[in-house]
Amino acid sequence: MRALDFRKTLLCSAIALASGAAVAQQPAADAKPDVEVVTVVAAPIKDSQQAALEAKQMADNYVDIISSDTIGRFPDQNLADSLGRLPGLAIERDQGQARYINFRGAPFRYTSIAFDGIDVPGADNGRVPRFDSFPSVITSRVEANKAILPNMPGESVAGFINIHTFSPFAQEGFSFAGDIGMGEQKLGGGDIDKFGLRGAWSNDHFGVVLFSSANSREQITDNREYDLERDDNGELVVNELDFRSYKIVREDSAHGGTFEFRGDGTLQRAFFSTLYSEFVDKEERNQFVFTFSEPVAGTTASDRAAAVSRMLEYGRYENSTFTNTLGADLQLGNWVVEGRYNLTETEATTYLPIPRSMGAATTADYDLSDTENPKLYLADDLNDLAYNMTLGILYGQSLEVDVDKFKLDAERDFEWFDLGATLEIGLQLDQREADGYVIGSPSVAPFPASINIDDFNTGRRWDAKTSNTIGGTYYNNKGLRKAWQQAGLGSIEPSPADLIVMDEDILALYAMTTTRFAWGNIVAGARIEQTDYTSEGTVDGEKIAVDDDFTNILPSVHVNIDLADDLKLRISGSTGVNRPTYDEWRAAASVDVANEEVRGGNPTLDAEEAIGIDTSLEWYFAPASIASVGAFYRQIDNVIYADSTTINGGIYVPSEQGQEWTYTGAVNGDNGEMSGIELNFIGHAVDLTQTLDGFGISANMTLLNSEFEELDGTKSDLPGTSDMIYNVSLFYENFGLSTRVNYQYRDEWVSPIEDPSEKWGEQKRVDLSVSYELPFDFDGARMSVYFNANNLTDETDVRYAGNGTINQSESYGRRYLLGARVNF
Repeated sequence: MRALDFRKTLLCSAIALASGAAVAQQPAADAKPDVEVVTVVAAPIKDSQQAALEAKQMADNYVDIISSDTIGRFPDQNLADSLGRLPGLAIERDQGQARYINFRGAPFRYTSIAFDGIDVPGADNGRVPRFDSFPSVITSRVEANKAILPNMPGESVAGFINIHTFSPFAQEGFSFAGDIGMGEQKLGGGDIDKFGLRGAWSNDHFGVVLFSSANSREQITDNREYDLERDDNGELVVNELDFRSYKIVREDSAHGGTFEFRGDGTLQRAFFSTLYSEFVDKEERNQFVFTFSEPVAGTTASDRAAAVSRMLEYGRYENSTFTNTLGADLQLGNWVVEGRYNLTETEATTYLPIPRSMGAATTADYDLSDTENPKLYLADDLNDLAYNMTLGILYGQSLEVDVDKFKLDAERDFEWFDLGATLEIGLQLDQREADGYVIGSPSVAPFPASINIDDFNTGRRWDAKTSNTIGGTYYNNKGLRKAWQQAGLGSIEPSPADLIVMDEDILALYAMTTTRFAWGNIVAGARIEQTDYTSEGTVDGEKIAVDDDFTNILPSVHVNIDLADDLKLRISGSTGVNRPTYDEWRAAASVDVANEEVRGGNPTLDAEEAIGIDTSLEWYFAPASIASVGAFYRQIDNVIYADSTTINGGIYVPSEQGQEWTYTGAVNGDNGEMSGIELNFIGHAVDLTQTLDGFGISANMTLLNSEFEELDGTKSDLPGTSDMIYNVSLFYENFGLSTRVNYQYRDEWVSPIEDPSEKWGEQKRVDLSVSYELPFDFDGARMSVYFNANNLTDETDVRYAGNGTINQSESYGRRYLLGARVNF
């Protein structure tokens, strides 16, 4: 028996003992805690925090909660920003904007995401949640579950984020909320527009809520990339310098609503909800690469011969989630039964057409005394360089995932041995289809000779935080792409080795009991998930299909002890499973029969399996206040990472059955571990002295550690792990005025979407939010005005190569937004 299976057996035994222990305890109140109390609209910061903390205190597991008003009063661009302020959650940014969440330093895919309890596939690769298209207008609260219950998806190895949308019955009659704002991205003077609208109506039985949101951001990304190394004496050697300026427009939108009926008989509730959320990134890239054929040691050099290439691009990144749910809640005797049918479609596409000019030459001096601000002085005018040839290169990828989901949950209260208890059972069937292709070999063809690229040079110098010593100017990339299209741009023809064609069925069953005692409760149960999948591909012109099935038994037990009315101890043991991404699991691959080598997908990958423990001590020492400490540990088998290994060549070429081939791609490592300590404090000065009424502080810190063992025995960190993460917010709220200054910090980490040999350097952000609620209303409508500022210290984000030298620095500038909100 493997070690992980043995530990699962122990956990199952613990569940049985926990259930049996209930027999020997004294009876407690039968009332089940109700955590549906967090919807807070336009309440002060303190009231909003209090509602969230009350729900956290009553919850049956280790969870952190953000209310809608807390989200609204932070200067957040999306939900990733908001979640990044919770203990143990760190942000991964793309060109300065929050996109992904490293939940407790784990890879992105260890986190699952749901809307109103209905989990949806991640928009990236079918597994990875993105938060840059989810605005606050749709959100009544967000729960970040750290200890996973049996009624939550098994894919929640690191955590389960449940986004609750607004209910039509949150307020009787008609209600309305609007948010409009305008601002500027300081670097480049780009426009920022923010719009959100939500309306609802309800009576005793019928309700409807509709919402719409649209946000747009124009920004400049000042980027420098490097190929550096050090010689035997430790001197810097400059092989290549890459100067880039990105002009991007990022737009996100969300639209949808809920129609709901509430009854008094058997049919308690029936509803239909829909949500369409989209993110679009329109990117213009102006890039010049200088390669030194005979590099010399030192941070400065003169008259170095350099080959020059130029890349210009007007591309587009898109991702969307379209989810629709039909549901009904029934009262059948002592049972409350909830049925849900859901259809979800996620799409993610990338289209990058790049004219690449090569073969120009010049001589140059450089000075890298400040590596974040490299200076390169050319002997020739950049715009006068002559390129020998230009190629038209098309990069692209696309993935569409369609999911049919049926979910049935039932619960009832009962008594055993004079103890109040609740039994919950349920099943869920997911049928998923994934179709698309990955970025592999680009399509390459000669660029149309009829187009003179120099005609599209605007002559306007780059907006830059660093020194634009090369004299870079913007091109009319949109016009250049239009001319290319008219001359025959062509289309992306993905290689058969890059295709993704997968069917995946997941059947889940669970049962759990909550037994209540005078001192708290015990939640014990298990989830069983059976996975069937088929991965199809084309190898050397022959179609292949690899299919398999496996079953995971995922027990868990949660003990919640009320040491006092304001002091809670939690101890949880839980398990999880993480399936490979569709890119990793695809059967398509490129095969070199002569050398017996394969590169591409690995349809024989094992799913990652996890078992762990969470514990926390929470002191609710005053209203809207908490001081807590938590710790967690996870052991992970079959850690997925990129490497080379030996496989059976017959998987891809039937005639090579039993022959040992070399495979390069996603493989399984072993002995993965994650551990950490979380500290959290929220306090208000009024609890100490009335003279400081309105002042408060929110601070949290997480210390993390992780590692896994590669095939050769080398130990590496799990991607996404920073040794330290912390957030500090100082706020004041009184007389209608709310102000908050927030500082975020995370230590260096390896990005799950970058080269695993590279590391992002430490990152920090200072943000400011000021809001004032007008002291009068307009026929019952309350209005407030606000000012938000992001990245006040104008940070530069830096990444380092495996040899320890810098290989990228990016600057974005400060961001300002002025707006108004109205609620009635």
